[in-house]
Amino acid sequence: MQMRVAPFLRQCLVAWTMMMLAVGVARAQLNVEISGVGSSQFPIAVANFENEAGSPQNLTAVIRSDLTRSGRFRNIDVAGATVAESAKVDLGGWKGRGADAFVAGSVTKQANGNFDVRFRLYDTVKGESLGGLAFNVPASQLRVTAHKIADYIYQKLLGERGVFATRLSYVSRVGGRYQLLISDSDGANSVAALSSPEPIISPTWSPDGTKVAYVSFESKKPVVYVHDLASGKRTLVSNQKGNNSAPSWSPDGRKLAVSLSRDGNTQIYLINIDGTGLRRLTQGSAIDTEPQFSPDGKTIYFTSDRGGAPQIYRMPVEGEQAARAQRVTFKGNYNVSPRISPDGKLLAYISRGGGFKLHVQDLTNGDVTALTDTSNDEAPSFAANGKYILYATRAGGRAVLAAVSVDGRNRQILSLQSGDVREPAWGPFMQ
Repeated sequence: MQMRVAPFLRQCLVAWTMMMLAVGVARAQLNVEISGVGSSQFPIAVANFENEAGSPQNLTAVIRSDLTRSGRFRNIDVAGATVAESAKVDLGGWKGRGADAFVAGSVTKQANGNFDVRFRLYDTVKGESLGGLAFNVPASQLRVTAHKIADYIYQKLLGERGVFATRLSYVSRVGGRYQLLISDSDGANSVAALSSPEPIISPTWSPDGTKVAYVSFESKKPVVYVHDLASGKRTLVSNQKGNNSAPSWSPDGRKLAVSLSRDGNTQIYLINIDGTGLRRLTQGSAIDTEPQFSPDGKTIYFTSDRGGAPQIYRMPVEGEQAARAQRVTFKGNYNVSPRISPDGKLLAYISRGGGFKLHVQDLTNGDVTALTDTSNDEAPSFAANGKYILYATRAGGRAVLAAVSVDGRNRQILSLQSGDVREPAWGPFMQ
């Protein structure tokens, strides 16, 4: 299908707005449904933490849930056992129950109201300790502490960094207003960063996880903002004539690549996050949109119809960009929404063919894999460790968020009991 500038963008924006107008009130946390397993599952026993009854947060349950969600672990039933990190552990006994690793811990309330959280991880096969950590945190930080413990376990046992302590952003409509929500990686603890009577789309995290750029329609047209999450302060970055859309952070966090129609057809520009220094990158009669930086900041991937139908291209940020743009996707006749893995080796995108489905392409050899069996996928976003992809889709007749491992084996559906959710973005590792 040939794209045309105004009709194509208008159809996208109107379609998104109409879908959001149909969204019900979203009052609940995201519910997680898990299917499939990883390529292998590590059997682990996480004992109940000592003194946890006096804590407002069940850390043990969060840790077990995190490990299960990853698709890489199988929780061994501990039969109600409570074991402190300081206890002498019968590692042979736990090995006999089928656990190759064992976790013990404690949660102790301090006189100042904070909580002392300690844990230790054991390798039951080798019969040795793999270390542990201690935290002194307020009650409000207990849940993220549990995520950090799960990350420690994940890295020690699998040799890869976990993403349980990262955050998600997504958009829902609550009480007749659109909300940009920030949550834990499992969808819990959601907090509204922005509430607006008009749609909010395309949220994207800054590299340090302190800010989110997004497109807001509160001026009755798409405008790009940068939002500081700690202070709530917003900076209007781009309110050019026409559409301002698809912000993407440079790896150093100083610039955004954006799609603007200020000069007619939509093209890609660079702009500083304070709104200064606008510079056009692409030149031509085609629609160039959805820019995404490579991890090293030297290349931008983008969607263009310059070949007659939407495909994904890449170009250097410096030099004669338009002349040097190279087509990247060749399988399928309609490929959009490029996202690059943190290591720069994989390209996730949406391909039309029997519906819109999430695909991943190996950028070293060109191999393409379809990751989903749904037909309304959109807005992919890599986890910070590159092992999972978050995206929006439809399940059970309503819009939901979903996550899939890059090998396609583990899938999760994140949904609200009431209302649809859209526009997901997976945040970076927290500093």
